[in-house]
Amino acid sequence: MPLTARGRRTRAAILDAAALLIYRRGVRATSLDDVLAVAGCGKSQLYHYFDDKAELVGAVIDRQLEMVLAAQPGLTHIDSWPTLDAWMAGIVQMHSAPGGPFACPLGKLAAELMDDDALRPRVDAAFGRWVGLLADGLRTMRQRGALRADAEPDRLAANVIAALQGGMLVGRVRSDITPMRDAVDVARMQLRQWCPATVDSEPPTR
Repeated sequence: MPLTARGRRTRAAILDAAALLIYRRGVRATSLDDVLAVAGCGKSQLYHYFDDKAELVGAVIDRQLEMVLAAQPGLTHIDSWPTLDAWMAGIVQMHSAPGGPFACPLGKLAAELMDDDALRPRVDAAFGRWVGLLADGLRTMRQRGALRADAEPDRLAANVIAALQGGMLVGRVRSDITPMRDAVDVARMQLRQWCPATVDSEPPTR
């Protein structure tokens, strides 16, 4: 049965509270009572929308993916070297704000749920979606001749996201954007190795 407008608001309040607390504290340190206190809801409401904590955490993974992708509007517009560079520059700019670099919500969930056989595939699927969108852009670039015909968009995209994750982590530990900026620049230089000799790409934006 479709949710009513009130039901959607209640479910969203629970989910947003859970996402916030899990981002700040982690899955294990966040209880359902904590979530209910922040959401201002009762247990009967929570169990109406989620069977248990595992189902709620699964929904949080999906919610965090939505937020990660929403923060990267340029990701779905990659079709050339300039648009690729703009996407990369946008990520660095976002993490250059006061308090950054920021921990990746999906990265934090991946680290904590590594040994959870039920939820790890959900995190993997979330990363797969992120990688897949970037791969789509790289595939378009290949079709347009901006990447060599033998370039493998899926592998290249996975390498870029892995570099971003590493840059975020080290930058966060050091409270310094430099490791992340360098990781992005190195990832871009590696991509440029797949640039046909006839294509002139712009230098990275720092």
